[in-house]
Amino acid sequence: MSFLEAFILAIVEGITEFLPVSSTGHMIIASAFMGINESSFVKIFEVNIQFGAILSVVVLYWKRFFQSLDFYYKLLVAFIPAAVIGFLLGDFIDSLLENVWVVATSLLVGGVILLFVDKWFQSSTEEKVDYKKALFIGFFQCIAMIPGVSRSAATIIGGMAQGLNRKTAAEFSFFLAVPTMLAASAYKMLKGYKEITTDNLDILLFGNLVAFIVAMLAIKFFISFLTKYGFKVFGWYRIGLGLFLLALLAMGYDLKIM
Repeated sequence: MSFLEAFILAIVEGITEFLPVSSTGHMIIASAFMGINESSFVKIFEVNIQFGAILSVVVLYWKRFFQSLDFYYKLLVAFIPAAVIGFLLGDFIDSLLENVWVVATSLLVGGVILLFVDKWFQSSTEEKVDYKKALFIGFFQCIAMIPGVSRSAATIIGGMAQGLNRKTAAEFSFFLAVPTMLAASAYKMLKGYKEITTDNLDILLFGNLVAFIVAMLAIKFFISFLTKYGFKVFGWYRIGLGLFLLALLAMGYDLKIM
């Protein structure tokens, strides 16, 4: 992997991780068009640069991250469903991750749902997340184990379904990403740490730095845009991307999830 390829993938990760558009789908397209060879390090890189994106949330919301133990307890409650289901169904989830048809279909279906989310939950105005809401959002996060669904979309919709307004639901989704993505990154690193050497460590650190900077900008944009305009634009975007992927697959392109 070259620095240019790492730079592009990190930008894709930083932009798409917190937007309801599926970072997995975008990684597939970016990798396919750049012709990046599938390797153990590339797989580690793709997951590990999420750490840079995680750090952007902590930096942007650092005051709220260190406000009280109650905040951490709610994050723990929301994180538990994904931790348990991920542990029990790990092999099945990995098999889904290898199926680009699943990703494309999830993008398409998720896009259609986003077209109607604002109408379904237009009365959602609550600004406080309690333990019941946190647990409910946690179960919605498990839906995102289906590749292409988007963790951000699933958790925000879960929050709005519990009466939270767009901004509060989106911010809690960001907060919940920290333990979730940190666990995924740590697990991937634990399994493949031998693939990281002095020859590729600089690329990994560079990718995390780029993802950190881009994710900060993406979060600021998303909160502002979502509050004003809602989800419909993201819905149409997902539909277009899903159809694009399905068209490529139908034409015989060999798209692989790294």
